Amino acid sequence: MVQKFKQHIASSLCFLQGEKLLLACSAGLDSVVLAHLCDASDLDFALVHCNFSLRGSESDGDEHFVRELASKFEINVYVKQFDTEHYAKEQRLSVQMAARELRYKWFEELLQAIEYDYVLTAHHADDSLETFLINLSRGTGIEGLSGIPEVNGNIVRPLLPFSRNEIMEYAKSESIQWREDSSNASTKYLRNKIRHNVVPILKGLSPSFLQNFLNTQHHLGQTNDLANNHLNELKSRLFQQRNDDIEIKISELQKLQPLDAYLYGLLNGYGFIEWNDVKDLLTAESGKQVFSNTHRLLKDRDYLILAEIAPEIKGTYYIHLNKASGELPIKIQLEEVESFEKQGQNVVFLDKEKLNFPLVLRNWEKGDYFYPFGMKGKKKLSKFFKDEKMDLISKEKQWLLCSGNDIVWIVGRRADERFKVEESTRKIVKITWLT
Repeated sequence: MVQKFKQHIASSLCFLQGEKLLLACSAGLDSVVLAHLCDASDLDFALVHCNFSLRGSESDGDEHFVRELASKFEINVYVKQFDTEHYAKEQRLSVQMAARELRYKWFEELLQAIEYDYVLTAHHADDSLETFLINLSRGTGIEGLSGIPEVNGNIVRPLLPFSRNEIMEYAKSESIQWREDSSNASTKYLRNKIRHNVVPILKGLSPSFLQNFLNTQHHLGQTNDLANNHLNELKSRLFQQRNDDIEIKISELQKLQPLDAYLYGLLNGYGFIEWNDVKDLLTAESGKQVFSNTHRLLKDRDYLILAEIAPEIKGTYYIHLNKASGELPIKIQLEEVESFEKQGQNVVFLDKEKLNFPLVLRNWEKGDYFYPFGMKGKKKLSKFFKDEKMDLISKEKQWLLCSGNDIVWIVGRRADERFKVEESTRKIVKITWLT
């Protein structure tokens, strides 16, 4: 197995050679064997161990074992203890999901703090089969059936081509010691049910079942890559960046068939799950929205607006010529200048003596009105927004700069006529929105 492992590294994961690696070691069979294989292959690695504090003295025994293993290989070891149950309750997660989040978050922190390049995990072919069956039982697209990725950013899984039987046989032939996690025998968790009750039956169908499965999964992965390439080309054509949001023309979406599959392929990466609601947006009236945990889709006339859900920033902020009260939600610069220049969307020049300081930066409110620069008479902001064809998201993000209760500038859009620089102006204030 050592030779096969070395060949796999050389042919598929050659970028690992010469890099500094962290090997996630639980003390179980798979990760201990991976440590022995990495040592036999002269890879530069250290061990990392998560003590999730879920099995009392057994968890502490695993930690001690990993420390001893690192000492045997004469390599560094990094260990962290977690209060996993507390984190699970705090984040409203299952214990398994909490452990996963804690593990990978710490790995990322370690990579940056101690300047390592990759984290190796000991997932193997049987893990990929179990993941396939879990995703299949829950309902998934082709991506969920394509298996565990061998390389995912800085996470690398060099044992994926190897079966659990191969790993076990190698461990026995080399008299390698490891520790058994007692929870692996329980069928309380779905993965364990599949591992103990389903996988043995499937493997019994044919001696080559696992290899045939891996071949099929490889083909599914390639098909998924083709689909993603096509979808990425479509996104580059249909998804038009507009400031922080994405604008998608509905008539172009409606040309795509099968429509349901295209909507899923184009938008599933943004967390949406209510696909009938997403489809209904195409024919809904303007203003209708669909939300995911991270994004929202807004129907705005002939377009869908895709926007990330950012923390809501509301409030009132006070701005002086030389300083601001508190940290501002946008960057505004005020300065007194000697001469007047041409105004633009991001720059206005105002008569200082007409202003009451400190100026106020706030969100727009129903009933707001102003006197548009270059025009006579006042105009409600709601009418101005409609004339500007501003969608709901743009309205929510709009800031107003005010002098007392009077609007001075709809930031980035239109100044107020009442505060303009005239021939009689003696002092000029230049206000710049630093986008």
